[in-house]
Amino acid sequence: MLEPLSLAAGLSWGSGLRLYLTVLMAGVLQRLGFIHLPDTLAVLASPWVIGIAAALTVLEFLADKVPAFDSLWDAVHTFIRIPAGAMLAAGALGHADPAMLTVAALAGGTLAGTAHLAKAGTRALINLSPEPVSNVVTSGAEDGMTFVGVLLALFVPVLFLVLLAAFLLVAAWALPRLWRGVQGGFRGMATHMVSRFSLRSRHD
Repeated sequence: MLEPLSLAAGLSWGSGLRLYLTVLMAGVLQRLGFIHLPDTLAVLASPWVIGIAAALTVLEFLADKVPAFDSLWDAVHTFIRIPAGAMLAAGALGHADPAMLTVAALAGGTLAGTAHLAKAGTRALINLSPEPVSNVVTSGAEDGMTFVGVLLALFVPVLFLVLLAAFLLVAAWALPRLWRGVQGGFRGMATHMVSRFSLRSRHD
């Protein structure tokens, strides 16, 4: 069960960060014969799926580099990445027992959600800064992390699962702090805008 578990975890985790890149990588590697996906995921190797995933990967790569727009992109993809992660995790187990598939879908959705929230929270916090460099650097790091992580999940399952456990521990520690930081940042921006508006009104 080690390889199916790593496949399920890798695809769902990757979906939370870069859904289209994850689908593209799995489809291309299957198409080239480097991996063998279960029949339930064989559709990922379809030329149509690969082509659409490639186009969306490029679009996401560009959208994710634009400050503020990246957070809007993340907000919309909350309703896409998490269900996709659940579906990919269940599909990675092939024709397993329905109870096992249900557990896999729930775990995959949770894992995709954790990765997505960690990404979205980090980017929202970075977007509170006016300079764009940190945004681009962070986005590039996420691209690289997803690419390497999915490769490890497919070819080095044990190492990936160990690193994934470390990621989950860090995420459990960081998510509450990210949320508080984003809340505090938006409250500070709101207070600043209200103060400026009040001073302008008095001046007028």
